[in-house]
Amino acid sequence: MAPLRFSANLSWLFPELPGLPARLRAAGSSGFEAVEVAWPYAEPPEVLARAAREAGLRLVLINTPPGDQEKGEMGLGAVPGRQAAFRQGLEQAVRYAKALGCPRIHLMAGRVPQGADRIAVKAEMEIVFLENLRHAAGVLAQEDLVGLLEPINTRITDPQYFLDSPQQAAAILQKVGRPNLQLQMDIFHWQIMDGNLTGNIREFLPIVGHVQVAQVPGRGEPSSPGELNFPYLFQLLEDEGYKGFVGCEYQPRGEGWPWGRELWRDDRGCFLLVG
Repeated sequence: MAPLRFSANLSWLFPELPGLPARLRAAGSSGFEAVEVAWPYAEPPEVLARAAREAGLRLVLINTPPGDQEKGEMGLGAVPGRQAAFRQGLEQAVRYAKALGCPRIHLMAGRVPQGADRIAVKAEMEIVFLENLRHAAGVLAQEDLVGLLEPINTRITDPQYFLDSPQQAAAILQKVGRPNLQLQMDIFHWQIMDGNLTGNIREFLPIVGHVQVAQVPGRGEPSSPGELNFPYLFQLLEDEGYKGFVGCEYQPRGEGWPWGRELWRDDRGCFLLVG
C-alpha cells in the first residue's frame, strides 16, 4: 500500500506571489515534490521548466486553454462550433506538456452556450465532445500523454458547465474507449453533486488518473471546518490502491501552504488532521 503523494496547485496556493516561477520556488521550499497548474500559458514553457528544475519539482497536470474568457468560455471540448479552437488549444497544451515533462492534460469540456437550454443541447454537445476526445486521444498517444476529464459541480461553482458528474464522465469515457483518457476526481465537486463518496470512489477509482481535494462547502484546506472527513477519505484512497497524486486545489486561509505538514499518522498508521 503506497502512501499518498500530494501536489501543489499553483493556481490556488501561494496567492501572495505574483507569478508561476515564484510559486514554483515556494512550493519547492515548502516540501512538495510535484505541482500542477491550470493554465501555464502566460509564461514561456522554457522559463517554467527551468524554474521547476531549480526547485526540484515535477509538473503532473495542466489544463487545455479555456478559450475566450471575456466571452464566458471555460474550456472548449464540448462546445459546438469551437472544434478548431479546441484542437489549436490542444496543440498548445501538448507543446507545454512536452517542454515541462508533464504527463497529464485536463481536457476541459466547457460550458453550455449562453442562452441555451442544457437538456436541449446535451446530445449535440456530447457528440462534439466525443469527436474532440477521439482526436485528442490520438494526438496524446503519439506523445505518451494522458488526457483527463473533470466533472465540475453545477450547483455552486459553475452552473453552465457541461460535464458535472462522475457518472456522466465515465459514460463518455466508455463511449470513446481510449486507454489514455481517464477520469479526474475532484472530491470537492463530487461531494457537492452526488455525495456517496465511499461508493463513488470505489466504483470509479480504477479509471481515475488524478485526484484533487478541498473542504466542502468553503473550498478551504482539508483541515478547515466542513462536512468532509479527510482522514477517512485519504485512508480510503490508500486502501483502494490509488497511486497517483492528490492535488491541493483549495483556497488557503493564510499565505502559502497552511496545510499539509498538519497531515500526520497515529501509532496505528491512521491519518490525523491537526489545524
